[in-house]
Amino acid sequence: MDSNDNLKQRNAGYAAFFISGICAISSSIVVSRLQGSYGFAYGMTGTLLSLMSIGNLIAGFLTGLLPTKIGTRLTVALLTTGYAIGYFAMGLTGWMGILMLAFVLVGLAKGCTLNTCTILVGNNSPDRTKGMNVMHACYALGALLCPFFISAAAMAGSFVPLFVLAAFGLILWLVFLCTQMETPPRFAQRQVAPPIPMRYARGGALDGGKAHEKAGRSNGNAVRKNETTAKSSKTAAKAQDGVPAGTKTDWSFLKSKKFWLLTGLIFCQNAAEYSVNGWMVTYFKNSGIISGNLSTYTVTVMWGATLLGRLLIAFVFPIKNACRAMIRMSLGCIVFYLGLMLVGSQIPAIVLLFAFAFSMAGMNPTAVASAGRMTSAASMGIMLPVAGIGAIVMPWIAGIISEHAGLNIGMASNIVPCIGLFVFAVLVARVREEGNS
Repeated sequence: MDSNDNLKQRNAGYAAFFISGICAISSSIVVSRLQGSYGFAYGMTGTLLSLMSIGNLIAGFLTGLLPTKIGTRLTVALLTTGYAIGYFAMGLTGWMGILMLAFVLVGLAKGCTLNTCTILVGNNSPDRTKGMNVMHACYALGALLCPFFISAAAMAGSFVPLFVLAAFGLILWLVFLCTQMETPPRFAQRQVAPPIPMRYARGGALDGGKAHEKAGRSNGNAVRKNETTAKSSKTAAKAQDGVPAGTKTDWSFLKSKKFWLLTGLIFCQNAAEYSVNGWMVTYFKNSGIISGNLSTYTVTVMWGATLLGRLLIAFVFPIKNACRAMIRMSLGCIVFYLGLMLVGSQIPAIVLLFAFAFSMAGMNPTAVASAGRMTSAASMGIMLPVAGIGAIVMPWIAGIISEHAGLNIGMASNIVPCIGLFVFAVLVARVREEGNS
């Protein structure tokens, strides 16, 4: 593949993640609307948000395992139907069993889109950190715009936004359907190359024999021709499907301390981000800090700050020391979230929410980019799902605490993963220093 194909794959990842931002972040607005329509308790609201995260977790494992069985293209095509089917089902009925299944399906699509876009962008970007931040900026842009799409659609009916989101899900599915999934050779140095069979190396430059080199080249060509004829259809099918033929999965990343510390850091980031995103609209509305339809647009405030932060990192202030940057971002998250929980008026709350989201903006893409050469379908299939458990447990914990101790206490509990961000960032920096010493 040439550089133009690299660009097409990278742009497909950007486009798909933009649409995923619209569909995924809309869930926090949707669950608030469903709570108002059907009178859910806080515990059930948290359960629905956690079910979406469970779907996200399952998708991470499936996208790491299924491609070797049914191929990358079919795996992505199956899992990304979740946005369209899930939101369509939410628009049809309020039966709790269907709603719970629908949130799982939305989570499946979200997780598969994240993993697939991470590979498409990461393996086609000469600057990984910049590529990851641009990709997450696309997600933030979609999230920023989703309240406007929902408000416009709601003018035609209270459940119309759900069908609009289903249409966006269908568009995302079509983007992936039209995208090649194989790994481009231009950036193939990030992949683990298969060993060269010894019969091809005999007589080559390694043994210094020119006569052997000529004979080896001739014999090697004959062997390659026969093997190519015998395996051509199987090899072509795997290559077209995104699974490199003749390679074995490299699991060496599982022995890396840095890998697991980064996974822990992203776990805390997911816990804080998903819980705050999922509960913030409900919190502002029910506490009276921001009343009426204005509470819906707190999503725009959060993701506007996220978009700004990621674009600044990608184009204006590139990160030179990832560990130091993650420590500073985590400290910002702690300070601004504490301030957010202490204020009770509209303007300070919006300002502090913006500052909190701005501090969180670069954490995920910087942490993923810090994995460096460990980034692969297998490593992402472990890192992102395991880290995604944070997105499952924290919204549920916040819901249970809110139901028994009040919404204010439930929201205050989100400071715990913020502190976890700082702890893991410091540990990642320490591991790096030990490795350099």
